[in-house]
Amino acid sequence: MAAVTPRVFVSHLAGVPVFDPNGDQVGRVRDLVAMLRVGGKPPRLLGMVVEVVSRRRIFLPMTRVTGVESGQVITTGVINMRRFEQRPTERLVLGEFLDRRVRLKETDEEVTVLDVAIQQLPARRDWEIDKFFVRKGRGGALRRKGETLTVEWSAISGFSLEEQGQGAESLVATFERLRPTDVANALHHLTPKRRAEVAAALDDERLADVLEELPGDDQVEILGKLAEDRAADVLEAMDPDDAADLLSELPEADKERLLALMRPDDAADVRRLLSYEERTAGGLMTTEPIILRPDATVADALARVRQQDLSPALAAQVYVCRSPDETPTGKYLGTVHFQRLLRDPPYTLVSSIVDSDLVPLAPDTPLPAVTSYLAAYNLVSVPVVDESGSLLGAVTVDDVLDHLLPEDWRETDFLGEEEINGGR
Repeated sequence: MAAVTPRVFVSHLAGVPVFDPNGDQVGRVRDLVAMLRVGGKPPRLLGMVVEVVSRRRIFLPMTRVTGVESGQVITTGVINMRRFEQRPTERLVLGEFLDRRVRLKETDEEVTVLDVAIQQLPARRDWEIDKFFVRKGRGGALRRKGETLTVEWSAISGFSLEEQGQGAESLVATFERLRPTDVANALHHLTPKRRAEVAAALDDERLADVLEELPGDDQVEILGKLAEDRAADVLEAMDPDDAADLLSELPEADKERLLALMRPDDAADVRRLLSYEERTAGGLMTTEPIILRPDATVADALARVRQQDLSPALAAQVYVCRSPDETPTGKYLGTVHFQRLLRDPPYTLVSSIVDSDLVPLAPDTPLPAVTSYLAAYNLVSVPVVDESGSLLGAVTVDDVLDHLLPEDWRETDFLGEEEINGGR
């Protein structure tokens, strides 16, 4: 009698690495592709959607999967690099099955799908959806209180219908290990309806981080589907420069309405950024660099640099200014680079090691000049100072790259559009 292969729950496959037979990583699993079948048969698993190094999503047929175990997927090594395009008869297991509300045939009771199990058929290379892990009731904020159970495909109904108000809690749970840019890439490939449902399920901070990594069209679409109060909360959680970029894409009336709903301090920062031309130092800068007073010590500076939510570019240096220590500041005195902070004793005053040789940028400095400045002095960020000598903000290299790359760079592959081996 053929041995029964172990059952695998798909939530455990989200984001796991895919390796070829030589042990080289090919990419990571982002979803699974299934096809519904007639006659009550369980859906057949066609393959996996794998995100390769170039951020391209390709289709990996299950016939080329030789192992699904220990947090990894092993392939035969022969992979078609054509971009994945979902066909009308196909369903994405993570994107479309999780959080779906279906019914138990025996009792007609409504349940929510929390996870899906797949299994390889004995003595064959075919895979099919085996069981569903479900919770009774409608789910939502109180979904943890319902009874959970595992049922066969044949015990449920409702997958052939268009889901109208599908939740997203289980799908969001599969995103917890992913970086914001990877979550953004996943959202970009969902349908607009599903994208809105996932955005609604993310908390404000997480959604803000993800929005900053999405193409502009997706940002506007998602923000437009949020309640205005929540949209304002998410804008407050975004970096001011990213929030300003997003608001600049909205009609004037919508922009003013959202700014009025934001906290006054946050709205003031964003308004100040909106007052500058987009492709200038003022339009590119963030208003939240690390600012220290002259009497601060190296220990104080290192404590600020260690903050987890800082980007590497912002953490690379601190700016020394006279009070007030929020932008716009008092007189800008200079910069202390992270490497210098590591070389001096903790009790050293930052005012004694400040670098004042480099001339800061004016807010109207055009983008080409900003780029040349960063390149010439090998910097990852640069201060922006007004005519009175007050620090207004800092331009980081990642914001410069955002404006140098093509507008649709977030929607394209890192390594181009080469098509290899034809279609599937």
